[in-house]
Amino acid sequence: MKKKVVILREIPKIAEEILSSKFRVDINKSGEVLTREKLYRRVRGASAIISLLTDRIDEEVLHAAGEQLQIVANYAVGYDNINLAACKKAGVIATNTPGQLTESVAEHAMALLLTASRRIIEADKFMREGKYKRWEPLIFYGEPIIGRTVGIIGAGRIGAAFARMCHNGFRMKVLYYDVQPNYQLEREIGAAKKSINYILKNADVVSLHVPLLPSTKHLIGKEELWTMKKGAILINTSRGKVIKEKYLVGALKEKRIFAAGIDVFEHEPKLEPGLISLPNVVLTPHIASATLFARNQMAQMAARNVLMVLMGSKPVNPIESKY
Repeated sequence: MKKKVVILREIPKIAEEILSSKFRVDINKSGEVLTREKLYRRVRGASAIISLLTDRIDEEVLHAAGEQLQIVANYAVGYDNINLAACKKAGVIATNTPGQLTESVAEHAMALLLTASRRIIEADKFMREGKYKRWEPLIFYGEPIIGRTVGIIGAGRIGAAFARMCHNGFRMKVLYYDVQPNYQLEREIGAAKKSINYILKNADVVSLHVPLLPSTKHLIGKEELWTMKKGAILINTSRGKVIKEKYLVGALKEKRIFAAGIDVFEHEPKLEPGLISLPNVVLTPHIASATLFARNQMAQMAARNVLMVLMGSKPVNPIESKY
């Protein structure tokens, strides 16, 4: 009998096309995130699982799948939904899809920055409500970004790509923090490695690009938000729990910072009370990687990781954390 591959929600069809000739592919096409009981039943007998960020893969899921399980391939660059220690204990390989969504996420971070800095959402609403009667010299003042300073927290693939866009496109000075120096970024655009505190105090734009780990959970809380420059803009396309959201609401409401652009949320999909009513925040529903090219590439990579492991080879993208 062919080995069973379970895909926990529909992803681009290229994944099924790659796998179906060699394996029995079982796809959850309900459109819903499986409950725990349904998840346990679905993965039973699976040799491979392709999971999404909405699927918590822990010891119970691995046990439900059975001893024949060889790989959990996450359809994401992040992997905070996977218990890596449990996978290691069970002898199950965990993989992700880095690199395939780098430019797409960096582009979205830039879109959030431009939209927030020039108050595009507020101006659009103003137009749609029929309030535009004539040119006005005193409305919708934004914050310029040309020649300003951007602080990148997390200078991996995506953070570095965003830094290059800021520097090469808008002549911005780049500061960055990462647990490892990014010498290539320093050589290319003159980026300077600084402490998080220094970045918060000196950057006009702070953009978050770290994975969610114990060391990065609530990395940005009240103290950090209150440390930021008065006219600064905060961008988050990493993970929602990197920011303590109730303090972000307070900082925006009190105009401690100028604006924020947020694609991920602490209690996703729920929003912190008060966030949605604020005019100085741009909110998008976790779509930073949502281009057809990026999502297809991610599906192809996840499928190839599964294919390689089940055929007895090493995967291209085993998860290795540097934090």
